[in-house]
Amino acid sequence: MARLFRWLFRLAAALILLALLASGLAYYLAAQSLPDYDKEIALPGLSAPVEIVRDNANVPHIFGSYGASDEDVYYGLGYAHAQDRLWQMAVMRRTAQGRLSEIFGTRTVETDIFLRRLDLYGLAQQSVSAQSPETRQALKAYSAGVNARLLEINEEALGRGAPEMFLFNMPMSPWQPADSIALMKLMALKSSNHLQEEVLRARTSLALTDPDRLRDILPDAPGKGTTALPEYAAIFPDVARYANLTASASAASPDSQAPFGNSLFPVPPRGHAGASNAWAAAPSRSASGGTLLANDPHLTLSAPGSWYLARMELATGGIIGGTIPGIPAILSGRSEDLGWGITASYLDDQDLFIEKLNPETPEEYLSPQGYRKFTSRPSIIKIKDRAPVTLTLRWSENGPVLPGSLFDLSTITPPGHVVSLAWTALDPQDTSMTAAIGLMRASSVTEAISAADGFIAPSQNLVLADQQTIAQKTIGAFPARDARHQSRGRLPSQGWLQENRWLGRAPYAANPEFISPRGGILGNTNNKILERPFPNHVSYIWGDTQRINRWRRLMQNREVHTRDSFMEAQLDTVSYTARSLLPVIGADLWFTGETAEEGSRTRQRQIALSLLSEWNGEMNEHLPEPLLYAAWLRALQKRLITDDLGPLASAYSQVDPLFIERVYRDIEGAGIWCDVRQSAPRETCTDMARLALDDALIWIEARYGTALESLRWGDAHQATHDHETLGAVPILRFFVNIRQSTSGGDNTLQRGLTSGQDPTPFQNIHAAGYRGVYDFADPDSSLFILATGQSGHFLSRNYDDMAQLWRRGEYVPMSLDEDLARAAAVGVTLIQPRN
Repeated sequence: MARLFRWLFRLAAALILLALLASGLAYYLAAQSLPDYDKEIALPGLSAPVEIVRDNANVPHIFGSYGASDEDVYYGLGYAHAQDRLWQMAVMRRTAQGRLSEIFGTRTVETDIFLRRLDLYGLAQQSVSAQSPETRQALKAYSAGVNARLLEINEEALGRGAPEMFLFNMPMSPWQPADSIALMKLMALKSSNHLQEEVLRARTSLALTDPDRLRDILPDAPGKGTTALPEYAAIFPDVARYANLTASASAASPDSQAPFGNSLFPVPPRGHAGASNAWAAAPSRSASGGTLLANDPHLTLSAPGSWYLARMELATGGIIGGTIPGIPAILSGRSEDLGWGITASYLDDQDLFIEKLNPETPEEYLSPQGYRKFTSRPSIIKIKDRAPVTLTLRWSENGPVLPGSLFDLSTITPPGHVVSLAWTALDPQDTSMTAAIGLMRASSVTEAISAADGFIAPSQNLVLADQQTIAQKTIGAFPARDARHQSRGRLPSQGWLQENRWLGRAPYAANPEFISPRGGILGNTNNKILERPFPNHVSYIWGDTQRINRWRRLMQNREVHTRDSFMEAQLDTVSYTARSLLPVIGADLWFTGETAEEGSRTRQRQIALSLLSEWNGEMNEHLPEPLLYAAWLRALQKRLITDDLGPLASAYSQVDPLFIERVYRDIEGAGIWCDVRQSAPRETCTDMARLALDDALIWIEARYGTALESLRWGDAHQATHDHETLGAVPILRFFVNIRQSTSGGDNTLQRGLTSGQDPTPFQNIHAAGYRGVYDFADPDSSLFILATGQSGHFLSRNYDDMAQLWRRGEYVPMSLDEDLARAAAVGVTLIQPRN
């Protein structure tokens, strides 16, 4: 027995030793790709030396030496991006190309099929020649900088450039100008949701027995009313309705929903597209006498995040702000004279068309001039460890034909038809990159608005501030539509009718523009900016109807603002929605009934109502009330819509405050949603509120316990900065994912959009990955921050060093002072031209 024990001990010791050796080897190989920021190196592609000074936040300050050109500075940016975010850039490029399955196998086939059908990369290649000569030179120089880093990695055996490269064995081809343009188009795809809105509106129209109720569940933003639209069934009478529709949707193949469960699928779920806040104050409303600007763009949270901070010293002066790795432009930032911020405009830049196939020849579709052949070509998707898949890509005159397995398109497509997509980003002469690079050279509001003329997609509200003037201009291509359009772009329409087709692009001068408003303050929270009749409208769908009310109050509460007051507004966590809805839905429940027995359902309800009645609406991570409120509203909306929509109710995963308000104020008869149609009694809205509160309490108690006073919103509202490719891998996920307890919520200025999906419906998955506040009375006092860190290497201290600062509402200096950057430098890289 003793001998057996000794051998078992030896075996265990050997296994432990082997595990330690394997771990040490893995660490050694992964650590080889950690960048050295303090060095001198000679690389090809430069005309003069370039210095990259890393300040104490690891922000690269890129300077060209005497005789250097702007192209050398773009080279330095490409090199810095590749140092810190090579894996991220490689994955985004493969996503745009539709080539993920070569590395990740069957997991990403649906993603590749979708991207191949859109042909974003082919369109990007065609768009290179449409750029200005200066932009083409910048793209070439940036690509040379990325490729110089690849050469250095290969020559010096620097661990393939990123630890993920060992795990997935991804070959890295040289970077090209088309790659950067493709990434810009990919960002447009991540910011667009109108396709899904059209599908959901069509499905809901088919599911509801009372078509008037469509305006409740999909309400328009407050403002001037919209002319009534036809029912989808009136446009396409052959599509299944009611039970058939909802049953088919619920029983659809798993592939129809699979992409949204895939972290590499670039289209966010409905309601999770681009969002942002941006506002500016003129000197008359600034305590310092200079203009102020604040911006915090919102995207899906990830580790590393979407944004990367950088400073570039160009011939026109220094610029500093947020970039997207792979794109040689500062998209939100400032120079000495001009600041710019962006918010998603929610422009209606996508339309779905139902194309009628020729029953004799399915390779033809009906057009206004008769049947025409699809433009088609084969495309082969290579799949790791599987046989390749051959697709036939088809385009009609309206756009690419999409597979019915995606976005539930099959549920709204009549037999003998297919669906095509018209989208402004599918322009083969896309000059958005030229506009973005031109914006960096502007020194005034007027020059910036002029530079943005060529911006196509993604459409943004560009908020500007120079030394004296503030402005907001919606940039991006506006589709020109016919006033006779069947559905006004809100529902899929018949592609063979001329009146439904796009007429080209509206003139840039017609895009909404606000310059030097009389009140001295302007801003946007993705709210409705104006009401114009169709076809001159901006959108029927807006990203915010709530935050704007809180922002308006904060701005008007002060006669003058400061940098700090703008920071406070960015970090504000008071929910206007909670303050406005709770008194309405709980009107008949507050302080009612006698004190109940401790631990009973009635007593728990009374405790919850007591807490909520004294709450000021602040979505603070340390308070119980935000969790009670959020769970109550989620349960309430679920109860209100499930009997009418059936399985389709799951598509409404986010609480819509306008819907709840319409129901509880009985606007245009919306109170009928409170009655459960399948039950004999007639339920009141008070009944539904009480039942929903009980549902919420049962859900909370099962997860967090019965002590309601001890609940913490932050326990449920954790920010999920997950690694897109390693975030679900056992053990590794503890090293690569960043989780934080956070304040805020769906409708607060410090926005933390919840997932809406069980089992963690309140996880914070979409928030401000970048925050910046610029003060032009003292530009070097400006501040910015990322949600995670500069590095994409999970062994780097800069992988998550900004995460806690971001969570606590802190910032790092955003200075163009070269001496300050050098004084606090953690490293200086000097790149010499190689002969």
